[in-house]
Amino acid sequence: MKRRARSRAPAADRDTLQSEYDFSRAVRGATASRYARGTNIVVVDPKVLDVFPDGASVNEALRALAPVIRRGRRGARRRKSA
Repeated sequence: MKRRARSRAPAADRDTLQSEYDFSRAVRGATASRYARGTNIVVVDPKVLDVFPDGASVNEALRALAPVIRRGRRGARRRKSA
């Protein structure tokens, strides 16, 4: 006689929510706008990760570059209006 194999749901499909959690009065997206206001996510190209290994190094480089970009924008506006 052959044994039937147990059918197990893949780990992603199993319900792992604890019974003591009660979301019956939860509101979907209640904090999403507050979270979005305080968060800016930028994806760094993998080819430059050796130069910018973390957020602090990216911010440092952008702070150094920002005045140059601002000057370039002001110069471009002057040339257009002339």
